[in-house]
Amino acid sequence: MSLHACGINPPLDLSPQQRELKPQGTLDFPCAGYAEHYAPGPGHSLPWHWHAEFEVIHILSGQLTVETPGAQYHLDEGDCIAVNAGVLHSANTATACEIRSLVFSQSLVTGGKDTVFAKKYITPLAGCRAFRAYVFDRQAEAGAIAAFVEAYRALEAEPDGYEFTVRARLSEVCLALRRRFAAELSAKAPRPNLDEARVQLMLTFIQDHFDRPLTLAEIARAAGIGERECLRCFGKTIHVPPMQYLLKYRVMQAADALLARPADSIAQVAAGCGFDNPSNFSQQFRRFYGCSPRAYRAKNAK
Repeated sequence: MSLHACGINPPLDLSPQQRELKPQGTLDFPCAGYAEHYAPGPGHSLPWHWHAEFEVIHILSGQLTVETPGAQYHLDEGDCIAVNAGVLHSANTATACEIRSLVFSQSLVTGGKDTVFAKKYITPLAGCRAFRAYVFDRQAEAGAIAAFVEAYRALEAEPDGYEFTVRARLSEVCLALRRRFAAELSAKAPRPNLDEARVQLMLTFIQDHFDRPLTLAEIARAAGIGERECLRCFGKTIHVPPMQYLLKYRVMQAADALLARPADSIAQVAAGCGFDNPSNFSQQFRRFYGCSPRAYRAKNAK
C-alpha cells in the first residue's frame, strides 16, 4: 500500500540531506500518496523543508495556505498545486482541511536520466527557476487536475497494472507544467538565491540535531555565516526566527513521539526531543497544542 497519513506533519525519517524518505514510495516505484484531514493548530502545519521529489496537492475541502520564499498560495476546495523539486515550502490551515497529495521522483516519469523524457521535458522543468510552485487553472487546466485525481485513485485502489496508470497520469501533469513554463525553460536561469541556499543548510542542521542543545551560533556556522546574517536570512526567506523554528520543530517531533512511542515517559520524550526538563517541555507543548503532553497522548492514542 502506497498511501500514508500525516502528509503535513514533519516526517520522522529524514536523510542527512533532509530529503523525505517516506514519501518516495519504493526504489522500484518512487511515488507515494497522502490522505489526511486537518484541523487548525500548530500540529497541522508543515514546517519549512525541502525534498528532491515533485509534489502535487489537491484540496478536497476547506482551505490550505502553501508558502514558498517570497510567495503565498491560498488554496480553496478544488484547487491543485504543484511544488517543484528542491524548493523550500511550508503549509498550514486556518480551517478544517482535507487534502490528497502525491510525492514522486522524476525517475518515475522519465525512466532514466538519458531518455528523451528526461532531457527534453522533466530535467528542464525541474531546473526551471520560474517554476517554484504553481496553482493549476481550474478551467484551462482541468485536464491536469483530473489526471492527478485519476493517478491518486489508482494508487489508492491498486488495481492490476495501477503503476502504469499512475505513471501515465503523472506524466500528463508534468507535461501540463512543462507547457505552462515553456517560455521560461529557454531563458537564461537566474543565479541561485544565496539566502535560500543558506537557509536550506541551516534547516538541515536543525532537523539533524534538534534532539540536543543548539545555539544560534551553531546554526549560523552550518551555513558558514555569523549570527546576525543567520537572523537576516531566516527573516527574509521564511519569516521565522531560527530559534523559534527550532522550538516548534521540537514540539512537533515530540507530538509524533508521544504517539509513536507510547511506552516512553513524558520525560523520556522531552529529553529525546531536545528539551532540558519536562516542566519546560510541558509548558511549551501546552503553548502550541493547547493541552498537556499527557492529555494529547490520551486523546490521540489509537
